[in-house]
Amino acid sequence: YGEHLWYNGESKDTWGHYVWCLKSNRDLVKEINPTEGFLTNYSFIRDSLGNMYWVEGFTTSKIMKKTKNGEIIKIAEGKFGFIGWLTCTKNGSLYFTESNKLRRVLPGGKSDSYRMETLAENIGSRSPDLSIMGRNYDSYGIWTDAADNVYLAMIDSKKVIRIRPDAKPETILTSSSLWTICSGIFDNNGNMWVLENSPTNEVRARKITKEDLTGNKTTARFTIKPHFLITVFTLAGIILLFFIAKIYLNKRKQTLHNLAI
Repeated sequence: YGEHLWYNGESKDTWGHYVWCLKSNRDLVKEINPTEGFLTNYSFIRDSLGNMYWVEGFTTSKIMKKTKNGEIIKIAEGKFGFIGWLTCTKNGSLYFTESNKLRRVLPGGKSDSYRMETLAENIGSRSPDLSIMGRNYDSYGIWTDAADNVYLAMIDSKKVIRIRPDAKPETILTSSSLWTICSGIFDNNGNMWVLENSPTNEVRARKITKEDLTGNKTTARFTIKPHFLITVFTLAGIILLFFIAKIYLNKRKQTLHNLAI
């Protein structure tokens, strides 16, 4: 599933959208036809029953649910901090980041009954870039495995942390390359697939095997594409030529000054 969003230009100053679905037989269909404005009361975060979940962020934030028959239910409300990412397990348990905390919302005994708990605090790291935006955390995508362990992509510190039930966060994957993990998912065999992006706006999916995850912390190894290296060396050459030219002009200026004296 995905959303196509567009801007109609400054003369009209309006937006439009539609929702598409790529079926398992490769047919691409529109779930919602082109519509003016932004997408509302619809989400790509769903449980196994087809219920949708999303966050309405205002002074008082709300976590909303839309059932398969179209009923909209408010399942949580409060003056939360910044809610970043939200994900849902098959049984309807919700995980979301609030500032640098990880919270969980569990379904209760009744259809409209939920309870909230904090699983971890201080999960992020302070970043100069993010601090400029008034934030001191770097958690991005959230996903879970079959044992209900929670995984978070920490884009600024270039790592993936795992939070086991009743345990402290632990780093399971680090990266020293230019590629950054921003989300992930597990397949039926227990392998983890991560979505990565690069500074040149490239994206790719990469497989972390089940054996690698059960061992020690993994350091990601990446292949830097040739055209990226060409770009880096070209920029470095331009900067070097700039400084050589600057030194030459300064010396030339000093020579002319001495001759004038």
